Amino acid sequence: MRLPEGHPPVRTGGIGVLIVNLGSPDGTDYWSMRRYLKEFLSDRRVIEAPRLLWWPLLNLVILSRRPQRSGAAYASIWDKERNEAPLKTITRSQSDKLGEILATMEPRPIVDWAMRYGSPPIGERLQALQDAGCDRILVVPLYPQYAAATTATVNDMAFKQLAKMRWQPAVRTAPPWHDDPVYIDALARSLEGHLASLDFEPEVVLASFHGVPKEYLEKGDPYHCQCHKTARLLRERLGWPAERLRITFQSRFGRAEWLKPYTDETVMALAREGVKRLAVVMPGFVADCLETLEEIAEENGHYFKENGGEQFAAIPCLNDSPEGMDVIAHVVRRELSGWAEQAG
Repeated sequence: MRLPEGHPPVRTGGIGVLIVNLGSPDGTDYWSMRRYLKEFLSDRRVIEAPRLLWWPLLNLVILSRRPQRSGAAYASIWDKERNEAPLKTITRSQSDKLGEILATMEPRPIVDWAMRYGSPPIGERLQALQDAGCDRILVVPLYPQYAAATTATVNDMAFKQLAKMRWQPAVRTAPPWHDDPVYIDALARSLEGHLASLDFEPEVVLASFHGVPKEYLEKGDPYHCQCHKTARLLRERLGWPAERLRITFQSRFGRAEWLKPYTDETVMALAREGVKRLAVVMPGFVADCLETLEEIAEENGHYFKENGGEQFAAIPCLNDSPEGMDVIAHVVRRELSGWAEQAG
């Protein structure tokens, strides 16, 4: 773009893609965990309890006890060589590979990544994309199923950053892809491949999704329905009966009722009923993290064997595998339509 004489330098005409996942603490020590948990649990989208009740409980009770317990859990999966949680490692790799996949688009998008909680923050990376000349940016919350506590809070933070900009880029946000045929096929191919590599055949496979309070469903959140649709379409794609692939919900905390059936209770009940071989797949997570590597693989694997089960497998997430990148690239190409086109 030709500028008048004396005009401040500007860079325009570029397209940016920002993929965003939940986040991870910067370390497993008390203060790193406390900072991360405070940011996460202070989000009104995540915890909808009245502030007068929640703030004293959070600051006086939860943040004095939970950092130690959560830090120990993170330490069990921590990448000591990189000094980071696996979620960061995988999301960075997804960003790098996506940039390579989109290299044939014209104009070539600049791909970056951020975390909703912790680092790198959304606002910083949006600003970096604008500074690099991106006047059109696609924000991709990495959640196949929409929930206000996940997808919406990513978009909230993106638009909070836009409110600080004098010259705002045009922004699109990617919708959920819970029933996209490319996603369902990728889940099926990945699951089939991992099951074939096991030295046992599971009698039952659980499709475990992150839970949310039941109250959120009653308020109109579509998450529960989208999880059920994903599980149904996956079961149909695999050609399995309902009793072979069952849906459950994990990661609840507090005393309120969450979406049921609960994963941990189901795992224990199956073992007590005589199921000896069990596998768990986690379709709602695009990358392995604390909830998949520690909660499912370690904690629920222990529950299963403690209650009479014998063989247990936690199926890896799609991560940056070819199947996983097929899904992310498909969503991004679709949402960039009209901004950038595939060359050749």
